[in-house]
Amino acid sequence: MSGTTLDDYTDLYAQRVHGMKASEIRALFSVANRPEVVSLAGGSPFTAALPLDAIGDMVAELIRREGAPALNYTGGQGELALREQICAVMAEEGIDASGGASPDDVVVTTGSQQALDLVSRVFLDPGDVVLAEAPSYVGALGVFQAAQADVVHVPMDHDGLVPAALEQAIAAVAASGRRAKFLYTVPAFHNPAGVTLAEQRREQILEICQRHRLLVLEDNPYGLLGFEQDPPAPLRARAREGVLYLGTFSKTFAAGVRLGWILAPHAVREKLVMASEAAILCPATFNQRIVARYFATMPWRDQLKVFQELYRERRDATLSTLDEAMPAGVSWTRPAGGFYIWVTLPESLDSKAMMPRAITARVAYVPGTGFYADGSGARHMRLSYCFPPPDRLREGVRRLGRVIEEELTLRSTFGATGSAGAPRRVTGDVPPGIA
Repeated sequence: MSGTTLDDYTDLYAQRVHGMKASEIRALFSVANRPEVVSLAGGSPFTAALPLDAIGDMVAELIRREGAPALNYTGGQGELALREQICAVMAEEGIDASGGASPDDVVVTTGSQQALDLVSRVFLDPGDVVLAEAPSYVGALGVFQAAQADVVHVPMDHDGLVPAALEQAIAAVAASGRRAKFLYTVPAFHNPAGVTLAEQRREQILEICQRHRLLVLEDNPYGLLGFEQDPPAPLRARAREGVLYLGTFSKTFAAGVRLGWILAPHAVREKLVMASEAAILCPATFNQRIVARYFATMPWRDQLKVFQELYRERRDATLSTLDEAMPAGVSWTRPAGGFYIWVTLPESLDSKAMMPRAITARVAYVPGTGFYADGSGARHMRLSYCFPPPDRLREGVRRLGRVIEEELTLRSTFGATGSAGAPRRVTGDVPPGIA
């Protein structure tokens, strides 16, 4: 080892390591978590709204009654009691026993992030193609890239994934001599775009995928966090076969328990269990029993209503301040649930290049480039409203508005393309940068 390079192990790494990229969000944590910075970046749920004293009593009772087995190993598929509670949660989302939601076909995972990794391990070879919405969840893109897959983006508009664009993407991949393995989609309250796949499109998407024998990987972290009304029934509620359904307790209970699940076709389940056992042996027994007991004994549906109202108030504070504080030429989506708003800047601006100015102004966001496999999306940014209280959200948006105004003035002064006087696009239109 020479000690002359930043990384003396480069020649030893597996080829897949070279496809790994640092998360745009994780890279922001060191500055976004400073108390003087209003962070509109991370998607941390507001766990302080949970009944923490009651949960503390519940956990103490769990230790008293089940301490020894709760602190030991368990099976690789996950404990039956938790898988039964998962089926109860999925029934709230529209996936019930009549639609094939059985504890036998549920695999418990370390968050839905591990679920993405397991599906990639089971289905993806290097060079395989994954179709994914444009933009897409940054954590999923990282998993697919680490698996050495090629991500082909499919456009969205204000009604979600565009069926005609999906047909075109499948045809383009086939014309290149390859075949897409699966479609990755977040149909409800999309991360990062905030839009929801319309009812009339859901059957179209399924028909296209079934006709082309394209698996669907449906990721639904936010489906129970609607503000006006519930989203349309999940894709998995409409098709037993060909759809792998991912869920998580990170948004409906607590991210720190790191538990999620996959509902898979029966033939796939055992492959996923073997892949999970190879990676982690088994999900954390103690955490599984905490979550199973919480959903079996506590009023979790009432707690969901608490979360819905809390996030609705924060969304409204963010949207109203965007209306007041953003300069002309800036537009954004208006989510009906979930955690995120997708903002589009005038053509002359670059959200990643603007980040140092924003941090200096004590506000943080996630640049849009992290949500595209090819690094495009510079005109876009994701704002998260789930964690700061409404007054902090308003202040953060005001700070961001001033930063954008200054950036537009700077660009105009130096003759950059675009103008601070460009007309503002009505936010009810097709979300720019998604269509």
